[in-house]
Amino acid sequence: MANPSMLSSSIAKKVAMALSGLFLISFLTLHFSINLTSVFSPNIFNSASHFMGNNPLIQFVMQPILIFGVVFHFVMGFILDFKNRSSRPISYAKNDGAANSSWASRNMLVSGAVVLAFLGLHFYDFWIPEMVYKYVEVNPLDASRYYPELVHKFESPIRTGLYCLAFLLLFFHLWHGFNSSMQSVGFNNKFSRALHKLGYAFAIIVPFGFIFIALFHHFNH
Repeated sequence: MANPSMLSSSIAKKVAMALSGLFLISFLTLHFSINLTSVFSPNIFNSASHFMGNNPLIQFVMQPILIFGVVFHFVMGFILDFKNRSSRPISYAKNDGAANSSWASRNMLVSGAVVLAFLGLHFYDFWIPEMVYKYVEVNPLDASRYYPELVHKFESPIRTGLYCLAFLLLFFHLWHGFNSSMQSVGFNNKFSRALHKLGYAFAIIVPFGFIFIALFHHFNH
């Protein structure tokens, strides 16, 4: 029989991971909304990016919280996956996991690790150059530079391909993760079905929307 304190600790970890995941979903929504404007209006994209990049509240409060949330979410995912695997009395060799769960649910750790690696690439591609531009080289503010920089990043077919692959795996991660988060926080009422459908729609629209943006800039410039 499971130790009550260990069970409580496991539930608390799952809830904490679920809440951090829901927080990251809000970031993805904002990030996607801004990037999508680059397809329709470079000027709007430049204005939104300039505001986000030079707002002290976003840069010095929300950005550190976001970085902590990303690290916390994935570290907690690794911890929970390790505990789940180590507590199973039956090995995978004797258990047909495909018969009882989806590929996404069985490979959350894999897709999560790839998404985390993608975030590292994203930081290397965008965040680090931004910090160097503003705080190391101390260049003058230029509100029109963001769109050309974005387009330049997607000129490379290798980089564009890596982004598309990462967002495809993000789709699988979100497809299972959103509804798993709802279960972890105990959300189960008359609105659950609608919220589950919203979660599936988000898992499709946002990752494939990012893929569309990357391919659009790659093939149109």
